[in-house]
Amino acid sequence: MKAIFDERQWHHDPKHFMANGVIRPSPEQPARIEKLTRGAEAAGCAFEAPGDAGMGPIAAVHTPEYLVFLQTIHTRWRRIDGAGDEVIPNIHPADRTDSYPRSAVGQAGYHQADTACPIAEHTWASAYWSAQTAVTGADAVAGGAGVAYALSRPPGHHAFADLAGGFCFVNNSAVAAQRLRGRGYRPAILDVDVHHGNGTQGIFYDRDDVLTVSLHADPVRFYPFFWGHAQERGKGRGRGCNLNVPLPRGTDDAAYLAALDPALDRIAAFGADALVVALGLDAFEGDPFQGFAITTPGFGRIGAAIAGLGLPTLFVQEGGYLCDELGDNLASVLTGFEGA
Repeated sequence: MKAIFDERQWHHDPKHFMANGVIRPSPEQPARIEKLTRGAEAAGCAFEAPGDAGMGPIAAVHTPEYLVFLQTIHTRWRRIDGAGDEVIPNIHPADRTDSYPRSAVGQAGYHQADTACPIAEHTWASAYWSAQTAVTGADAVAGGAGVAYALSRPPGHHAFADLAGGFCFVNNSAVAAQRLRGRGYRPAILDVDVHHGNGTQGIFYDRDDVLTVSLHADPVRFYPFFWGHAQERGKGRGRGCNLNVPLPRGTDDAAYLAALDPALDRIAAFGADALVVALGLDAFEGDPFQGFAITTPGFGRIGAAIAGLGLPTLFVQEGGYLCDELGDNLASVLTGFEGA
């Protein structure tokens, strides 16, 4: 299986993560790359560097205002007397239609949804190459590769068109799906991360040319809280083109696979001819976020079920945090898919 990764993705190294009023080390550490690389190689992946397709594919799903913010905010932030090394918001607008301030502090609050997406000196470069990794993966699948794996880090599925959040800055899975759309495909995005892909949903919510499907821990008491509920089905032309499958905390292999079957049926009914899998491995029973109880063999069964669609498929890395089995879980998904 072709795999893509760029060394510049190592350079984003967030230091702050506030949870329950406590500042902790960020779970989205560069060390994830090493474990994921080993897992992909164990599944037979051969890595290559991505090409540089420029800003076009990124700007196809993100606003230019937001992209200017990502590229410039750290430099501007560091001009503030006494500012910290990372851009972290402390105020937010009540609504997206509120005024857009000139202040770096105000813009941080406008474009960063939470305290889990600090922006440091190398964040933009790493996010840019994470997105290019997904673009190259999409091009490989469109070029006949059949299946590819994009080790995109930092992840992306919590990033909206103009809003970072949850460790995410550029929505790599959305960028990949839009790239496939531009190549003439009718893609679906299947998000299997334990957290709802709220940014992905937001980007495509009023569109009928990309189907978005997410299986995740019920957000009534789990991040991202405000999105991911079953009644969110899309709007306008997109009505019926968004499917959320919230599941109870602690969902195990059997219950997850039972919920996955109708989600796969929805993808088939959409007439998708290409699939982007937003691959979160944080559904694992030993993941630090403790949302689901999927086992390592269970990930293999998930991969095999997805393969049953028979579609050209790009796996784009989303969550999955530091634990001994992280690489094994990736290997299990990819070998399950290829062995189906």
